[in-house]
Amino acid sequence: MNNLGKFYAINPANNEQLEGEFINSTESQIDAVVQKAQEAFAIYRKKEKDNIADFLDCIGDEILNLGDALLERCHLETALPLARLQGERGRTIGQLKLFASVVREGSWVDARIDTAIPDRVPLPKSDIRHQLLPLGPVVVFGASNFPLAFSVAGGDTASALAAGCPVVVKGHKAHPGTSEMVAGAILKAVAKCGMPEGTFSLIHGNSRSVGETLVKHPAIKAVGFTGSYGGGKALFEYANARPEPIPVFAEMGSTNPVFILPGALEERGEEIASGLAGSITLGVGQFCTNPGLSFVQKTDNIDQFYKQLNHKISEVPAGTMLTPDMKKAYDNGIQKTLGVQQVEEFAVGLGEKTPNSATPRIFKTSIANYFENEGLSEENFGPSSVLVEVQRKEDILKAARDLVGHLTATVFGTDKDFADYSELFDILELKVGRILVNGYPTGVEVCHSMVHGGPYPATTAPQSTSVGSNAIKRFVRPVCFQDYPDMLLPIALRRDNPLNIWRLVNGNLEK
Repeated sequence: MNNLGKFYAINPANNEQLEGEFINSTESQIDAVVQKAQEAFAIYRKKEKDNIADFLDCIGDEILNLGDALLERCHLETALPLARLQGERGRTIGQLKLFASVVREGSWVDARIDTAIPDRVPLPKSDIRHQLLPLGPVVVFGASNFPLAFSVAGGDTASALAAGCPVVVKGHKAHPGTSEMVAGAILKAVAKCGMPEGTFSLIHGNSRSVGETLVKHPAIKAVGFTGSYGGGKALFEYANARPEPIPVFAEMGSTNPVFILPGALEERGEEIASGLAGSITLGVGQFCTNPGLSFVQKTDNIDQFYKQLNHKISEVPAGTMLTPDMKKAYDNGIQKTLGVQQVEEFAVGLGEKTPNSATPRIFKTSIANYFENEGLSEENFGPSSVLVEVQRKEDILKAARDLVGHLTATVFGTDKDFADYSELFDILELKVGRILVNGYPTGVEVCHSMVHGGPYPATTAPQSTSVGSNAIKRFVRPVCFQDYPDMLLPIALRRDNPLNIWRLVNGNLEK
């Protein structure tokens, strides 16, 4: 809602305006904030690892200190259930603690040392050392669907701060009050831990021009984004059109294809159908990992699978979507799918009760029709999915080869299926960031080995992840130090290893 640069949050459950007035940041205000971040970088990047780890822990503590007031405001702005938000707050704090532990241990800097060989012939060998160093100020765009875990203090912010980068967050326009509260917690931690002013800042805005100004600012060195394809692609183009292009780590959505192989369908088709219905509709289909596309190979038991999937979907009530715009986009996507010939509306959930509630819908078509209508493979953000009936193994493999980049792919099968369809897994390794076997893609574990990313258009940076400890490596670059005196070297590379971290020394990993 605009009014001379002002905007307000609304409650998506009833479209009522919520308390609080928020102001679109001007270009001069953005410049001042980013300049402060640049000044802070000179100090923050030199902070000892234990100081940064304590700072991350302190942010988590301050978020928890906000108590139920944070959850209640977030519930009003998003209509997400309080129990869900309580879990998400725990995940947010858990991410901060994870990165604190990574920083405190210290080996993530990837210290590599090749010592000098002055008497080597025909040429002497220099002393060469390598370490990952922070890029500089990072702009993070808060996500709509995870107002805590992928927002102001979410994984992008936590990993950038862990890397030694100051962060400027562009809060999401749908939950500005929540963003303000979390930003206040971070700023308390900045003060308590003696971090420089400008280590963290929050920018408000409900127009694309605010984001464009941030990304184009010459002092910004990287971008973290979770959201729509259109939004992520626009930021990517802004960043690449700069005189100095910068990396954009944009996670832009996915249909997360599911492949149900014949052996699994025969053995446990009804069980798979029940779980699939839950995964499609979880969170009103507003996770980036909800399965929006499933391929099921026909067997004698396929009717039981269909019957159970229809039954389970028909029991799911409509849920309130995060914003009116999302509801409108979801409805448009439904109408677009209904307009495709030879597509059956296979299952429908319970009816809508609030202005922005969305009814679950499953569509069904043949593999031949799917191949002729590429729009059926596109994501419709919300509780809908397309079911494609397949007759032959060759069509399963072709469907996999034709996929664009996705965050996840799931395969349900038996041991015999896996042997018969081994080629499918080779194909999927090239298409997605995470492959699941006999599971459901909703639910992303925050751990060291998680990959939440994938080839374009799922992300703009297929070599990265936005979840897990490897997310820290998005905001650093390798620097080589040749023939440096010990006193000038970064502490992690000094000869006596004062940090006691793991280092690769002449090809051997050691402390």
